[in-house]
Amino acid sequence: MIVSEEKARSRRVLAELLWAEKYRPRTLDEIVNQDEIVARLKKFVEEKNAPHLLFAGPPGTGKTTAAHCFAHDLYGEDYHRYMLELNASDERGIEVIRSKVKEFARAKLPGNIPFKIVLLDEADNMTADAQQALRRLMEMYTATTRFILIANYPSKIIEPIQSRCAVFRFTPLKKEDVVSRLKWICEQEKVDCEENALETIYDISEGDMRRAINILQAAAAIGRVTVDTVYKVVGLAHPHEIREMIKLALAGKFTEARNRLRTLMINYGLSGNDIVKQIHREIFSGEIQLPEEYKILIADYTGEIQFRLVEGADDEIQLNAFIARLAFIGKKLGYKA
Repeated sequence: MIVSEEKARSRRVLAELLWAEKYRPRTLDEIVNQDEIVARLKKFVEEKNAPHLLFAGPPGTGKTTAAHCFAHDLYGEDYHRYMLELNASDERGIEVIRSKVKEFARAKLPGNIPFKIVLLDEADNMTADAQQALRRLMEMYTATTRFILIANYPSKIIEPIQSRCAVFRFTPLKKEDVVSRLKWICEQEKVDCEENALETIYDISEGDMRRAINILQAAAAIGRVTVDTVYKVVGLAHPHEIREMIKLALAGKFTEARNRLRTLMINYGLSGNDIVKQIHREIFSGEIQLPEEYKILIADYTGEIQFRLVEGADDEIQLNAFIARLAFIGKKLGYKA
């Protein structure tokens, strides 16, 4: 099959856009939804001084980008000369800290800015020994170097390092910011998309901009970006199918609900854990009307089933047990589909 030039371009250009967006110089003024963090970083830029920094928060919320923006505003266009960037999940051993980081940190920087920057991305993956070595370097080379640590789980970073850093906590991006950026990408690349599809992408990504753009790119490769194509590329069942299964179970139609469950698992290739998470989301979405006390019972049992699945129990047996429990709850409640 011959792919048209326009389709080939649409598949290729989104990837090129992601690359260009990642590596072009940015400033702090371009960061959205993190106003307090931006204001504090701008103050450091004005004073040409800063403490060691710890950027903590969920993935895809702009932590690494904020570090690059800070360095760009501080040093200018050639800021990479004054910054050593390491991904601590790859280079996380004590030898890297003792050699590469120490060698960079000990040299003094000429010019208006009296320090260089060592950026340690995914610092929560560093080994305990490496963190202890880093703790000592942060003390020894404060006059010439500032460390920026980026972590999704700051609790994994030892307390002595946390106490030496000013902590910046990033929050998930707002819906309007994510949707507006996705719209801009669609307009630039002439991608045909539905408004509610972009909102669905936000719901799935949960404020993770990186994941949202990746979902958009995958959906655009299929063709028009619709709600159905979005759920298809992320490997999730459409919410209304999950809701129908829950309603059948609550109405006491166990066999029909079980058949619907098997269809979902086969058609979408979903694991039991995926389905349990979607069930949990739908129970509290407001689309299924249940008294509060019954939602509490279902939430409690959902947690129990999820734990069993994580521990290695059979997906189908556990989900059938969950549907049976829903049927008993529906009978007690007198639920009518």
